[in-house]
Amino acid sequence: MARRPPDLVGEGVPHGTVIRRGEGRAMTGILRRNSWTAAVGLLVAAFAAVMLLAPGGEVVTEAVSNVASLLMTVAAGSACLVRAVRRRGRTGVAWAGIGLGCLSYGSGELVWTWVQSIERQVVASPGPADVGYLAMVPLITLGLLFIPVTRQTPANRVRSVVDGLMIACSLLLISWIAVLHPLIETGADSALALTVLLAYPIGDVVLITVVLYMLAQLRREGQDYGSLMLIGAAMVVVGVADSVYAYLALHGAYASGGWLDTGWFLCFGLVLLAARRPERPPGPRPQRRTSPVREFAGQPFALLVPYVAVITALVCSVVFYALNGRVDAFYSGSRSVLILLIVARQLLTLLENRQLTGDLERRVGARTQELRASELRFRALVQQSSDSVAIIEADSTIRYQGESVERIFGWPAEVLIGRRLVDIVEKEGLPQLRAALVDALGAPGQAMVFELPVPHADGRIRLAEMTMTNLLDDPGVRGLVLNTRDVHDAKELQDRLVHEAYHDSLTGLASRALFTERVTEAVAGGTRTREVAILVIDLDGFKEINDSLGHAVGDQLLIQVAGRLLKAVRECDTVARFGGDEFGVVVESSPTARRDAEIVAARIVAALQEPFLVGERELRTSASIGLACADDAADLDSLIRNADLAMYRAKSAGGDCVAGYDPAMLAGLVERLELEADLRVALTRDELVLHYQPTVDLRTSGIVGFEALVRWQHPVRGMVSPLDFIGIAEATGLIVPLGRWVLTEACRQAVAWGAAGERPLKMAVNVSVRQFEHGDLSAMVAEVLAETGMPAERLCLEMTESVLLTDTDENLTQLHRLKALGVTLAMDDFGTGYSSLAYLRRYPMDILKIDRSFVDRLGGDREDEALVRTIVRLGRSLGMTTVAEGIEDAVQLGVLRDLQVDLAQGFYLSRPLPAAEAGRVLDEGLTKLALAS
Repeated sequence: MARRPPDLVGEGVPHGTVIRRGEGRAMTGILRRNSWTAAVGLLVAAFAAVMLLAPGGEVVTEAVSNVASLLMTVAAGSACLVRAVRRRGRTGVAWAGIGLGCLSYGSGELVWTWVQSIERQVVASPGPADVGYLAMVPLITLGLLFIPVTRQTPANRVRSVVDGLMIACSLLLISWIAVLHPLIETGADSALALTVLLAYPIGDVVLITVVLYMLAQLRREGQDYGSLMLIGAAMVVVGVADSVYAYLALHGAYASGGWLDTGWFLCFGLVLLAARRPERPPGPRPQRRTSPVREFAGQPFALLVPYVAVITALVCSVVFYALNGRVDAFYSGSRSVLILLIVARQLLTLLENRQLTGDLERRVGARTQELRASELRFRALVQQSSDSVAIIEADSTIRYQGESVERIFGWPAEVLIGRRLVDIVEKEGLPQLRAALVDALGAPGQAMVFELPVPHADGRIRLAEMTMTNLLDDPGVRGLVLNTRDVHDAKELQDRLVHEAYHDSLTGLASRALFTERVTEAVAGGTRTREVAILVIDLDGFKEINDSLGHAVGDQLLIQVAGRLLKAVRECDTVARFGGDEFGVVVESSPTARRDAEIVAARIVAALQEPFLVGERELRTSASIGLACADDAADLDSLIRNADLAMYRAKSAGGDCVAGYDPAMLAGLVERLELEADLRVALTRDELVLHYQPTVDLRTSGIVGFEALVRWQHPVRGMVSPLDFIGIAEATGLIVPLGRWVLTEACRQAVAWGAAGERPLKMAVNVSVRQFEHGDLSAMVAEVLAETGMPAERLCLEMTESVLLTDTDENLTQLHRLKALGVTLAMDDFGTGYSSLAYLRRYPMDILKIDRSFVDRLGGDREDEALVRTIVRLGRSLGMTTVAEGIEDAVQLGVLRDLQVDLAQGFYLSRPLPAAEAGRVLDEGLTKLALAS
């Protein structure tokens, strides 16, 4: 089927379109329209002849009238519905409403035909047929109101409403004089019967008013209104027929099969023609020369219709008064309302004309002088602009304000023009603004960048970054150019990330970074009269609770432990969570810091001995606490190491106690050295294996890749967690050969999966800082890709921001070399550090992996949901894919889908799997994921 041109009712096709191509098809449309017109005309003429001549007698004429009217209403309604199906949007709804209205009338006609022609009984009035007849009014009215028109300004909308009220009031007055008043005067058998009879002409008034209103809108906009004209004519015809019917029925003079039935038959014939009217293809509106008379009659149609209706109503009212010599309340009220509407319409016109005249006079007077100045001014604004652009005087008075300020800060530009900037910004920002004004005035041509708190129109205070440039000497500007951007959300995100970096997201305690900073400050400021001690705390039995009862219970237990720690320490002490179930306390005190630390540690042990109530469970845990003083350590690392060693001593003693550091504890490092020695030969003994955790596309719910995670099968210790040996590998440099082995094995496995199923999966491998520091990482990656046959675009290297903060220039070079190979780069644990934002634009990253600490709280914390949404938007604005890790439940998965995160992984979707099991999952899919999607 050929593509249909826009619909004639409400699709915005200009009236009088010139068809430049497809003239043959257009001529076919014209012939088709003429054929339908001729056919409907013949049917109406034949129907009228039968009604007037009654060739078969009263019964035959009555049957012909009923059946023909029924068929015509069904034909009209069906044609409208067919056109509605072919159209889309509001135009389709409009035609559907008109079609349903016709079919509703047809249902009433069916009831009438059955009772009168089949059962040969008198049709009751009011009766079931009236329901179908009268239901046509709301259906067609709704359909007409759905005709799409151009969105109007508030002033035009008010004027249109006034015009519609004038038309409705005029038609209602005319109907009152011609039909309604005589009906009421005559009376009826019952109030219900009178109400039903009055409903017909009143409903017709509503329909004619809506048609005229929409017709005026389409003509004003230059749209094609041919079909609407036919529908309007149909409504006028049915209005006349209903009015005559109401009058005749009230006097008992109506008989089915008479000449009046021709009006209803003609009405639906016109609707049928409107639905079948060929559509006019789009094209430029022709420019035709018209006479003043024709222009007056055609162009201001929307303006003349209300006045024509009012004049007609007033003429009818004068005739009514002349014939009756009296008036009633409705008559007087209608005339009064019409007068008020006319006055309101004239006032609106007067105000619009005055505004247009004033604007034209000002624009014409200043246009010539401003052309050159405007060109230079806007050229300068384009060069200097950022987001919102303004020009201010030396005293900060705003002379020009760009309209974008309303989008950014909610203030209309016209509200700000003429006001002083010093009167707008918040008081705390005034000194900085005045200083910036002084600096800018003393440095022509130079840009001054500063930040100020400014009020938003909704009452919020937003942080704005302003760039002020002195262009007073520029003849096209002669002012200070002020570029303003809203940096409030970015600052809030940066502050939130800083807070997250220095605070534990679960417990709210200080993070290890803040703990280290506090210890460093205390040690640096320590004197003979002030010493520092630290406590390292590890919970006893927490791992068993967490593994057996789940992470949710474990998290709640950690939160309660944090609360008790805060109550046990002094206000001057700092409590931090290092991660997992490990905590730290900084005790800064007098020369008796060791004794004070022992007292604090004893209180902590006592506090944690009390049972914890988590949900309905009573849980018990205790603490192994290591204590070390700064005077026993050469530096910060030694101090923390000493406290760790003391904690391990307390742990080995059975826990639930405090152990102070003793130099002999260094012997405990022997075990660590043994583990290091075993790790050095683990590669040659094939003790290391890889597990693979699927990465899932949240849009398709399909597996798009895996992350390779190393595991150590120790011959004596069993399966050793990466947490126990990755740190050793990092510290000793074993991470370099270990990293190459992991990369090689992961690539081989990815190639094997691809060869088996021809699936281009991504394989993600973690890269450490030490790998960047050791040799040419990009060269090593290139060798592995060549050795395994792995396509570079299928390899993703993940790294934390520590890579970006160490040897930044060299690492930047390495990253660009990796990108040149075609490898994908991912920022792991994004959001846990405070420098990520500054480096994202500089480093060629492709993927942002949202840290699991943000995911943990999704579904309950709206602030964290807002933070994740901000990170997703940040990634999208930089063209980066976002990945959420650590998904533990369906709620988190649903929230991440709603936030439009791209990819996800976590234990809820799948734990890390051996290669064989991962291959089966790849073939069979993730059952839980299929259910969740």
